[in-house]
Amino acid sequence: MTRPILHSKVNKIDGHAHIMPSYWPSLADQYGYKGFIQLEDDSSADTKNMCRDDGVFFRKVSRNCWDPEAILVDMNHHNVDMMVLCTIPVLFNYWAKPQDTLDWSMFLNDHLLTIQKKYPDRFISLGTLPMQDAKLAVQELERIAKLGMPGIEIGSNINGLNLDDKSLFPIYEAAERLNMSIFVHPWNMMGEKEMTKYWLPWLVGMPAEESRAICSMIFGGVFDSFPNLRVMFAHGGGSFALTLGRIEHGYHCRPDLVNVNGVKNPRDYMGKFWVDGITHDSKALQYIMDTFGDNKVAYGTDYPFPLGDLDHGKFIESDDRLLNTQKEKLFKHNIQAFLNL
Repeated sequence: MTRPILHSKVNKIDGHAHIMPSYWPSLADQYGYKGFIQLEDDSSADTKNMCRDDGVFFRKVSRNCWDPEAILVDMNHHNVDMMVLCTIPVLFNYWAKPQDTLDWSMFLNDHLLTIQKKYPDRFISLGTLPMQDAKLAVQELERIAKLGMPGIEIGSNINGLNLDDKSLFPIYEAAERLNMSIFVHPWNMMGEKEMTKYWLPWLVGMPAEESRAICSMIFGGVFDSFPNLRVMFAHGGGSFALTLGRIEHGYHCRPDLVNVNGVKNPRDYMGKFWVDGITHDSKALQYIMDTFGDNKVAYGTDYPFPLGDLDHGKFIESDDRLLNTQKEKLFKHNIQAFLNL
């Protein structure tokens, strides 16, 4: 199976969207221990409940979270030509036994590949890996690369390990060698237990997680060790852009604490990676374009979740300050470059 090829008629590609299978068997029964998310039928045929296998409710999801045909209805309504699909971070299951996470990752990846194969002109898929075990992760990375996936989605940390951890370097080496892109999505937010009110893990924790991931990869020398690695960070890079001045100042004033690996000024890495454009604010979008470069910001929605851009880029399309060439980069060319399509 070959990787997706973009046709010239494609004008709008959503670079950040999610899907999951409509059903999977009890993972607690399959693997012999609890802690997994299960999908349970609801009273309505158009909704399902995501619950932990101890019965604790997680969230209610609608048909457009598992049914490609329902997603296509929204895409057609909003003139979205193609969508990049990846799994939901709560389903990473990095915490489980590595061999079980490999088995689960293969299940999810085969599902994503089936959708990509059935709708080659509408959907692109990004895989998931058992990131807690580099050997197994590389094994699955090689398999899905052969099957036509252009990249993977990973968490902003791996069971608390930052993305500069040396145990992850074999995965980066393999991704670079296989020409596979890496999309970094926030999950397992730091401080989550201390800020349970007001939806703060999603409002505060997620932006902080993305900055944590970017800083870790810069100061940990990931971009220096793997100069051809293509990485995109979700949610506009989180809080990184607005704190870059502080980060750079810290690099200069306390190099003994910050620059322990002898990397370049963090500002010198702008243009080395991509971010998506989910800012919900045209001024913020302009700022991250100024910070990262207008060829490094790609339109994305976080579809179908409520914190996503469910107007599908309307705030970009209506922004008269953006040149048509910039809008073309945002809606198509930048995600094409990130995924090497």
